[in-house]
Amino acid sequence: MSVRRLLTSTLGSVVLALSSLGATTATATPAAADPCGFYETSADAYYNHCTSDGSRVVIKVEAAWADDYERCVAPGRTWLGSASGIQGAHYVGRTC
Repeated sequence: MSVRRLLTSTLGSVVLALSSLGATTATATPAAADPCGFYETSADAYYNHCTSDGSRVVIKVEAAWADDYERCVAPGRTWLGSASGIQGAHYVGRTC
C-alpha cells in the first residue's frame, strides 16, 4: 500500500470517528431538560427531587419579594412559582 493511500485512509477514519463523536454529544442534551435540584424555564421555577427511594425532602425556597420559606417536596418535579418571584431553592438536609 502506498504512503499516500495509507494517509488518506487514516485521515478518513479519524474524520469519521470525530464526526460520530459529535453526533453522540448532540443527542445527549435533551436529558438536561429537567435537571436535579432548582432550575428555571423562561417563565417558571421548579425543584426536581431526584431519588429512587421515594423519600420526601425539605427545601428552602428563596423568594424575590417575600420571606424565604421551607417546603416539603415529593420525588419528581415541583412547581415553585413564577421565575420572576423565585430566586432559588436548595435541600436543607432533612426529610419530611
